[in-house]
Amino acid sequence: MSKQGNIQISSENMMPIIKKWLYSDKDIFLREIVANGIDAITKYKKLVEMGETAEDESNKNYCIKISVDKTAKTLTVEDNGIGMTEDEVEKYITQIAFSGAADFLAQYEKAGGDGIIGHFGLGFYSAYMVSENIEIFTKSYKADAKGVHWESDGESTYTIEECEKAERGTKIVMHIAKEEKEFLDEGRIRALIEKYCAFMPYDIYYNFTGKDDKALNDTHPLYLKNPKDCTEEEYKEFYRKTFHDYHDPLFWIHLNMEYPFRLKGILYFPKVKSKVELERGKVKLYCNQVYIADNIKEVIPEFLTLLNGVIDCPDIPLNVSRSFLQNDRQVQKISKHITKKVADKLTGLFKTDREKYQQCWNDISVFIKLGCIKDEDFYSKVKDIIIYKDLNGEYKSLNEFLGVKEEEKADPATDEDKGEKKEEEKQPTTIYYVSDEVGQAQYIEMFKNAGLNAIVCDTFIDTHFVSYLEYKEPTKFRFMRIDADVDAALKSAEGGNDEENKALTEAFKAALKNTQIAVKAERLKNENVPAIINVAEFSRRFGEMNAFYGIAGADEDRDMTLIVNTANPVVGAFMQLDDDKKKFVANQVYYMARLAYKKLSPEEMKEFADNNEELLKNYIGK
Repeated sequence: MSKQGNIQISSENMMPIIKKWLYSDKDIFLREIVANGIDAITKYKKLVEMGETAEDESNKNYCIKISVDKTAKTLTVEDNGIGMTEDEVEKYITQIAFSGAADFLAQYEKAGGDGIIGHFGLGFYSAYMVSENIEIFTKSYKADAKGVHWESDGESTYTIEECEKAERGTKIVMHIAKEEKEFLDEGRIRALIEKYCAFMPYDIYYNFTGKDDKALNDTHPLYLKNPKDCTEEEYKEFYRKTFHDYHDPLFWIHLNMEYPFRLKGILYFPKVKSKVELERGKVKLYCNQVYIADNIKEVIPEFLTLLNGVIDCPDIPLNVSRSFLQNDRQVQKISKHITKKVADKLTGLFKTDREKYQQCWNDISVFIKLGCIKDEDFYSKVKDIIIYKDLNGEYKSLNEFLGVKEEEKADPATDEDKGEKKEEEKQPTTIYYVSDEVGQAQYIEMFKNAGLNAIVCDTFIDTHFVSYLEYKEPTKFRFMRIDADVDAALKSAEGGNDEENKALTEAFKAALKNTQIAVKAERLKNENVPAIINVAEFSRRFGEMNAFYGIAGADEDRDMTLIVNTANPVVGAFMQLDDDKKKFVANQVYYMARLAYKKLSPEEMKEFADNNEELLKNYIGK
């Protein structure tokens, strides 16, 4: 026989869960308590605006007062908002998860929801994460309302009674637990106010005295202003104050949208302090001027977290702890809109102020390339404004580097023309690039002497990015590092005698101590260079990828080729040397070529130094 009944959840079982698991950070309790006070003030002001009550002229300085009493071990938050009657305290405080904000909006629909933050009613209980006992002193705005005192240790019982309270509003007194005494420290509380309450819409005071007190928050932050009313200095000052970065930002994007969703904010492009390490930025998300969290991935695409910024979106759907978003289409639309605005800003700067764009490029290039890899829509919007420095120090897009004109990019060819071009388009254009201007200086010099050009790709992301471009545009681009296939780029048209080249190759290889490296004799355009090292592009990229992820790769020497330059006088005389001299010359030529490519091993470096010393002795002996 089956039975039915109601599930009973007792406060003894519920409260430990709320205390421990509802919020990821316990210090967020202060935001919740202050936000409740902000809601209380907003509700009262709306009732005044609707004519539901007359404004109290003696209590018009709407604000939140926070104070600490180290002797009593209490932290107090007081507002002069709507207040509560005894029945409302019973309803909104003792009935967990009954939302006072939702009830208010249901009762006064014409008041609208703007500025009302709370939706759930659990925020008050977050205070028990740091408190062993909490008292509430409150008085409703209603005529003839009496003061109410509520107290509970957060377990199973509470007491409620009348009390003397002169003015409208609510005071929450938290008796801080012994193990949480850090929340009685003035510096800690001020830091939490700065983090969570920096832009709340009413003044917040610490240890209010009534004499020349200065609010700790900015009730009218710059991002709420119309962009046309903001000056350059205001943008910079807001950046310095908000992010404690005393380097001026490169430029910024002011977001100001009302439809189809409300969104305001400012995104700043910071100056990169290190070329090697890209610092993670901080995009602060707010809802009605109440801080939610940093870098929330549902709203802020991952690559945008390299920026610094503030975004305020009242329409984001929050869960009960306000710290995480509920996934829905609206959030996705917001994220896409932010990405589009960033792409539009960059494209606009490229077209209208190319000089400034180029000056900023070294700071923003990694951000843009990462954005392309992470977001295809972003790539499609900015692919034509990605620029590269060439060997002459000029910045060019790939189309400019290849000499492609705007009308050719549009490809106005007829279908018949396109059919004729199809076979040609299967062969991508090879673009040479430099990854280390110092380490590859010899190769750069050879390219310049041969009248060739290359682009500079010297950030940690570039190896991945060129692979991404080849994937996105397989018939358009093929990238080769400047030392990957230079015999093809720098090989002399004169060629050479195949039989002689074969004999030289075999003799050179036989004389080398490094038996793994391949040897190839070619006549190069630059006769001053005895030999160069080539490593196949795919093999080198594969090795770099393995190194990036800490995976042991194949022996790089097996993928190297020593290109011996038959146009060089030293190499030209090689075959006339005796065996001992062949070994000496071959290995010295190899070490010189290897040094131009990468560091020698300790053993190789020792022999190279010993050989140089022998050369010096012979020179002095002459």
